[in-house]
This record gives sequence, structure tokens and C-alpha cells, in this order.
Amino acid sequence: MNYFSSDFKLGILGGGQLGKMMLYSTRKFDITTHVMDASDEAPCKIACNHFTLGDLMDFDAVYNFGKHVDLLTFEIENVNVDALEKLEKEGIKVYPSSKTLRTIQNKATQKLFYRDHRIPTSDFTRFAYISEIEDAIENGGLEFPFVWKAAQFGYDGNGVKIVRSLSDLEGLPKGECIAEDLVPFKNELAVIVARNQQGEVKTYPVVEMEFHPEANQVEYVICPARISNHVAEKARTVAMNVSKAFNHVGLLAVEMFQTENDEILVNEVAPRPHNSGHQTIEASYTSQFEQHIRAILNLPLGKTDSKVGGIMVNLVGDEAHTGPVVYKNIETIMELEGVTPHIYGKKQTRPFRKMGHVTIVNEDINEARQIAEVVKNTIKVISE
Repeated sequence: MNYFSSDFKLGILGGGQLGKMMLYSTRKFDITTHVMDASDEAPCKIACNHFTLGDLMDFDAVYNFGKHVDLLTFEIENVNVDALEKLEKEGIKVYPSSKTLRTIQNKATQKLFYRDHRIPTSDFTRFAYISEIEDAIENGGLEFPFVWKAAQFGYDGNGVKIVRSLSDLEGLPKGECIAEDLVPFKNELAVIVARNQQGEVKTYPVVEMEFHPEANQVEYVICPARISNHVAEKARTVAMNVSKAFNHVGLLAVEMFQTENDEILVNEVAPRPHNSGHQTIEASYTSQFEQHIRAILNLPLGKTDSKVGGIMVNLVGDEAHTGPVVYKNIETIMELEGVTPHIYGKKQTRPFRKMGHVTIVNEDINEARQIAEVVKNTIKVISE
């Protein structure tokens, strides 16, 4: 199949920053792209060949968009899976598959999948309604503390809460959810696995994630993770086993806990480019976004080694600001060596909204971490 400078059409569902960064690679290779998103101001709009306005959860919108492309991928999990399934039956290639997405979309079925495939994960209980959690606590079937997760439509820390008392359940959505054991861990790690249709598999180096205490969002991604080779190998092996179990095509970001006694437990996965791989644009031989394109098109996978140590800092909206965005002190951080900002193209900021990221590359990861701290404390995402 000739993808380059041809009439081959790649469809991307979702027009956010992940799609925009995927388009860095499709533009480089001159691959024709069609993007659908519900917002007329989607970051992808300026960089794709054809843009369609449409609701990603609407069956007809997804189906009608998918009918006119040769291969379909997505940059967000909240997509109508029934439409993807129908498109696959009609011969449209969808990678990652609708089957994979259906399992991952629901946190309860995702956890059951790990249990069924003997993938190490924390213990959990599934509940149809939040009221059942209260009953389980009352009759001794569930003990504090635990982690509540909405089964569907959680993102960026939404739909997750540590529950230490009954009052913590107040105001949570009433529907299907899971209660997970609260894992005492040393580190939150992630491994991105790439797999093409032929089954060629490559993993990126293990990264370490530092989270914002209030927003429950990743604040820093550190590559390589500051862990022993033994733990890193264990994490990469677990991640490859997850990818194999899903028979996955494309990128799979596997988020994990390193426990106090160095066990690796899978937290959750994302079947797409991921926040934990943004530093690969500057720090790796092949960026995660190019790798996703290579994998879904069944091209040879690129080299995943890092050229240099890399740290990613998320740029999120200041909690006191809503409105037209201003990046205060951006020139100051650009004076620092090895610092590259990526601005996503969202015109409006709001508290904790992901507006961009900054990559810091340095031979010395500890020095990079210090510069990352300076970046974090200097640049402010505010409104006019």
C-alpha cells in the first residue's frame, strides 16, 4: 500500500493536542489526513487536510466519517465503539481495534481483563451503583481507604478519588464504578509499547511520573525513570505482556505502580499516544506520534532509544484564571538551554486545562529535573 503522496486517506477521531502532534508526522510523510472533532476550534483543524465537525459519541457521525477513509485511528477513548465495529465489518481498518477500545473504555472490564489474563493489578470490586459501596462498607465487605473510579468517561484525574470516609462519597456520580485497593507505592511508572500489524513490538524506556497533588494530573514525566535496571526490565516485560494480551496494534501506554517491595502492578492503559511520551519528540530517535503512525500503517517501527535524558512539564491553566489565554514569561523559559515549549492551540484557558507542555533535554537527568522546576515556577498560563 502506498501511503505517501497518494490518495490514501487516514482518518483520526479526535482533534485535540494528541492528534495535532500526530499530524507533525503525517505532514512530514505527506499522508492525507481527515480529522473529526466536536469543536470548530480543535487544535488539529489547521494541520489536517480535511476537517469534519462531529460528535465522537454519535453513531451516525462516526460511521459516516469512517466510511470515507481507508484506515481509522483515534486520539481519545470516548468514541462510539458500535460505529467502529460496523466499519470493521464493512472492511474499513480500525487500529487500535474496536474490541480493544471496548475493553479499555470501561474501567471495570479493563480490570477484569487483567485478572483474566494474569496481569498483575491491584484488587478491586465492581459496583453497579455507588449506593452498593455504602452497603459494602456497612456490612464489612469493603474497608477504608480505597480508590473510587467511575467505570466510564474519566480523564485527566476526573472520575478518580481516594475515599477515606463516607463523606468522601458525597457528590460522586451515582453510576457504575469500581473500588480498588489503595496501593502503597514508591513510584508511578509508565511504558509505551508499539506493535504493528505484523506483530513487531518495541518498548520505550520506562518513565517516572510525578503528579500534581490537587488536580491528580501528571506534573512531570522523567525519562529515564530513576529506578534500578531490574525494576525497569520487570516494568517493560509487564507492559509487553499487556500489549500481547490485547493483540494490540498501535501505541499502548501502560501506567503502573512500583510497590514498596518492587512489584509492578498495572494501574490502567491508554490505546493511543499519551502524556507519558511527550518528551519523545525532542529526546528520542522516534517520537511516540511517529511510532503510532508507523504501527497502524504496518510500517517498520522506529528506534525507541532516547538520544538524551528528557523531562516533560505539563502546562495547565492557572486555577484562578478562565478566558482568552496568555503564556506569561514564555520568553524567559526559552532562554534556558534545552527547553522547548509546545503550545496546543487552545484559545481559552480554564483551571487545570491542559494547554501545552514543555520539554527539557539534558545529558544529566537530575539537572534536567532542576530546570523543569524552574520552568514550572516561571511560566504561567493565565487569561487576559
